[in-house]
Amino acid sequence: MRRKTRIPDEEECLKILREEGVADNVIKHAIRVLGVAKELTDRIRLKGYVVDDKLVAAGALLHDIGRSVTHDVSHGLVGGRIIRRRQLDERLARIVERHVGGGISREEAEKLGLGPLNLVPETIEEKIVCYADKLVDGDRRIDFQETLKYFAEKLGAEHPAIKRLEELDKFFQEILN
Repeated sequence: MRRKTRIPDEEECLKILREEGVADNVIKHAIRVLGVAKELTDRIRLKGYVVDDKLVAAGALLHDIGRSVTHDVSHGLVGGRIIRRRQLDERLARIVERHVGGGISREEAEKLGLGPLNLVPETIEEKIVCYADKLVDGDRRIDFQETLKYFAEKLGAEHPAIKRLEELDKFFQEILN
């Protein structure tokens, strides 16, 4: 079986979102996340990292495609299934699956009923999209501390997701500063 390697361009991503019935406010959010992701990509590249621009752009635009079906914690997995159904690049499916929170560990995924899956971002492209998403609330750019406060209030300050979010922020701060 041939590996799926097709990555849609930005125009096609927007078309896909509309075809899947993604709400306008979610599309506006995705467009804003795209802007932040491009900014991060440019800054990271200046530090010597190799980043697949097209993959980041498609991941940023399609990261919430699963919200066409559900707005709960499973929207990343649902989105990954949509990407696979459309026979798009597997790396894109993983970006979509791994953007929720700061990622979801295998143990947490099982507790949440998502299955024994590691949904923590690993590649630079996965991390860029995940982090860019945490810097956007609706279509408004926000400070990372605002995101951290939101998750701490929602999940509790000691929840493992808080540590993962802090680690994600630290990863980017070390690269960018």
